[in-house]
Amino acid sequence: MGVAVDKAYQGAWIGRAHHFALRVYFEDTDVAGIVYYANYLKFMERARSDMLRAAGIDQRAVLEAGDGVYVVAEAHIKYRRPARLDDELLVLSEVCEVRAASCVIHQRVMRGSETVADATVTAAFLSLDGRPRRQPREWVAKFERLKEEGVE
Repeated sequence: MGVAVDKAYQGAWIGRAHHFALRVYFEDTDVAGIVYYANYLKFMERARSDMLRAAGIDQRAVLEAGDGVYVVAEAHIKYRRPARLDDELLVLSEVCEVRAASCVIHQRVMRGSETVADATVTAAFLSLDGRPRRQPREWVAKFERLKEEGVE
């Protein structure tokens, strides 16, 4: 018997952007009740993982088959406003660039219409011994489609 999953906590595609909702919990904040800066990276990681899953990319199957894994090779982040305890946030993720062994994803953490953090993340596909490796062709095709059209 499987565990029921509340669909409200799963991401959704709207045009070219994947939307991933989350709430700020006490564990996400510092002593002042402000989200600790490193936790934005965790929020974005969850959103990217959900984006890949929603696009039909099965990272676990490829990892278990020994074919490779995505890692963050580079991240540039600009913190614009502090998020606070109990804020409802939305992480918007868009594929910007697709290369043979990596892709670049623009991510924004939003509180309503206000940008809280803005980042560009390069995810590299590596072999299990840590060397750059071409992404599976069908994944490259999916990323290209997401970049151009999004998911309907």
